[in-house]
Amino acid sequence: MRRASCGASKWGSWNEERAVNRPIIRLYGFVVLLFALLVGFTSRWTIFEASSLRANRLNARTLLEQQRVARGPIVAADGTVLAHSLRGPEATYERSYPTGEEFAHAVGYSYINFGSTGLERFRNAELDGRSGTNLQTVLDQLQGKKPRGDKVITTLNPAAQQVANRALAGQRGAVVALDPRTGAVTVMAATPGYDPNALRSAGGARQLEREEQGNAPRKSRVNRSVQFGYAPGSTFKVVTATAALDTGAFTPESTVNGRDNVPISGVPLQNDEHSSYGQLSLTQALAKSVNTAWAQVAEKLGKSTIARYMERFGFDKKPQLDYPAEEMSASGEYARGRLVAPTSGVVDVGRMGIGQDKLQVTALQMAEVAAAVAGHGKLMAPHMTDRIIDAEGRTLQTIAPRVQSVVMKPSTAAAVTSMMVAVVNEGTGTPAQIPGVQVAGKTGTAETLPATAINNVWFIAFAPAAEPKVAIAATLQGVPGFGAAFAAPIAKQVMERLLK
Repeated sequence: MRRASCGASKWGSWNEERAVNRPIIRLYGFVVLLFALLVGFTSRWTIFEASSLRANRLNARTLLEQQRVARGPIVAADGTVLAHSLRGPEATYERSYPTGEEFAHAVGYSYINFGSTGLERFRNAELDGRSGTNLQTVLDQLQGKKPRGDKVITTLNPAAQQVANRALAGQRGAVVALDPRTGAVTVMAATPGYDPNALRSAGGARQLEREEQGNAPRKSRVNRSVQFGYAPGSTFKVVTATAALDTGAFTPESTVNGRDNVPISGVPLQNDEHSSYGQLSLTQALAKSVNTAWAQVAEKLGKSTIARYMERFGFDKKPQLDYPAEEMSASGEYARGRLVAPTSGVVDVGRMGIGQDKLQVTALQMAEVAAAVAGHGKLMAPHMTDRIIDAEGRTLQTIAPRVQSVVMKPSTAAAVTSMMVAVVNEGTGTPAQIPGVQVAGKTGTAETLPATAINNVWFIAFAPAAEPKVAIAATLQGVPGFGAAFAAPIAKQVMERLLK
């Protein structure tokens, strides 16, 4: 009986201990859960979502931290410094732009009071020295390492950029040049321009804002290379020609009627100066830029076909450029301020096919049109960054050439090239001729004020035609004349500089 009693006593004691331990176990589990939640939320903001937190413009702490980081420099392809940081009081830094207006739109600016734009914004993480993983950033902070910005080496050519800016001469316009073999942007010039250094002082910023206030033509911080396009005029006929030849619906020798006042969508269409032609080959129609001929070609191809080739060229979406998407516009047909599909019922396909109707395009987009033909049918993704170098001189990233789309067959590209050569040799593009270099190009003139000679003018081209090294688009707004007289000479000067 004593043994049984002893056993019962031990069993009861064990049950009592078990009963006491249950709340402790629950409390322990609750503490472990709280700790796990703490680790989870801390990791979320310090590691997994740190980049989005830093990118939030409302995060004042990030802005204050940036003042204490020597952002890396942005340099041109030849090493010219385009942006760097200057040390100020209390171990803070401020950006400076040694070339002033020259690269303002491409490089942008970065200031605590005004935020950042351009490459400064797109490459913010690298320039702030945060291009590594968020975990690595945390470890560096624990080790007491101060962040140092990486260097951004661009593909921009200072000599050609200077030529472009001088040729634009303060008029509203833009020039974009690409290497069609790689997609490297060598020139991105837009006018009117501004000096980003002015934003370093309150007085300079106020002066800039006063100049822009209520004056649309003086919106100097608008990058007309990639924003707020307008009708491309006859340069768009290169897109229509590509669709016509690549589908097999036409050949360069196919004949079309070039008479004046041809009904297009039920409304008579005129040629420049009401010129009337008989039967023309497509090559002749492009060289002479005959509106009625190409509008009829576009109508025969139809909206779906034109739309398909527009998409391949990059229309109807924002460019695939290393530049903030918010600072770029999609090129295409616009109705009531909104982008509409080329197949929309509001689109007049005949007039769209000659670069009129509701088309609004940017200089970058039309440079890509030229580059796709120059690239034997392949369009390379455009990029302004060549490589990223850390503070120790190690290469962190090299931007490799990438095919954005296959626009047309190589045979089509060769045929369109021959047609564009005819434009420069014997057609409307003769002002773009370069001695010793065969240029392929296309002029464009879009009427802005009916019954006046004020137009938006264009010229797109590439050279040398046989082995292209440069593709370009030059445009001016509101000038009294045609693309051949105003835009072609600008493109010629920039191409000459790039081909030296």
